[in-house]
Amino acid sequence: MTIENASPFFAWDVSSYLVLFLAIAFIIVFVDQLFGSNSTAEIPTTQKKSFIGKWFYFVCFLRFNKSEKYLNRPKLVQWSAEFYPVLLLVFLLRGFVVEPFRIPSNSMMPTLLTGDFILVSKFDYGVSLPVLNKKIVEFKKPERGDVIVFRYPNYEKDSKYKGADFIKRVVGIPGDEISYSSDHLRVGGSKIHYKDLGIYQGIESGSSMTGFKHKRELLNNNPHDILLDPKNHSKGVKVKVPQGHYFVMGDNRARSSDSRFWGFVPEEYIIGKAFGIWMHYDDSLKLDRVGGFD
Repeated sequence: MTIENASPFFAWDVSSYLVLFLAIAFIIVFVDQLFGSNSTAEIPTTQKKSFIGKWFYFVCFLRFNKSEKYLNRPKLVQWSAEFYPVLLLVFLLRGFVVEPFRIPSNSMMPTLLTGDFILVSKFDYGVSLPVLNKKIVEFKKPERGDVIVFRYPNYEKDSKYKGADFIKRVVGIPGDEISYSSDHLRVGGSKIHYKDLGIYQGIESGSSMTGFKHKRELLNNNPHDILLDPKNHSKGVKVKVPQGHYFVMGDNRARSSDSRFWGFVPEEYIIGKAFGIWMHYDDSLKLDRVGGFD
């Protein structure tokens, strides 16, 4: 499956609701500025701003001067003006710098556990417009071994997954021939090597993974740990990755819904690159989980 069959990227999420609030707040205060009676208590200032400077300040803070107050205006105007700058900053940080996500399943064990709160860089691959995720500046392309967060393409048009964000590892880039059979990966005809790390001991929600094979997959310059079911091989596949798409897999190969099952990830659906854990809470708070990962 490729982008022609994918559901639209746009979905109502945190960023979308932030944009909606910011637009409504802007309109409320702007209309109050135009038609409100004595809408603000103006204090003379010795320094005059330029027309452009005043409007830039208004776009950022919903006021033309630092001295303006909304104490005598309706509560709706007050709340809009007070919350707007904070939520604008949150929106800009989430949209252009870094966005937090929570790991909801065991599909990326042992790298990421259920309950890990991760940070995703929004500028590693370039600069994209928030909400629409349209790239305006490109820095580099995703590489094999990168852990990425992406909007699930939802080729099957399942309403349950509308607007869902997934996290997986890039295994194949455009043009790669991918073969996965008997839990061994081949990329472009070259067999990827593995290092045996013994038997895995699961914790919390992942305790059912105790006894799985714990291996190190030596994928190019991004080696990483994976889990394999000792009783059954996970789903195999043989495909060529089309241009503009990526082949992704979960590190917990037998417990991951990934490109082997539903198809490729369109490049336009990639949200960013995961790079660190800032908190973990599943059955308990675990500070030793905080930090970077492979």
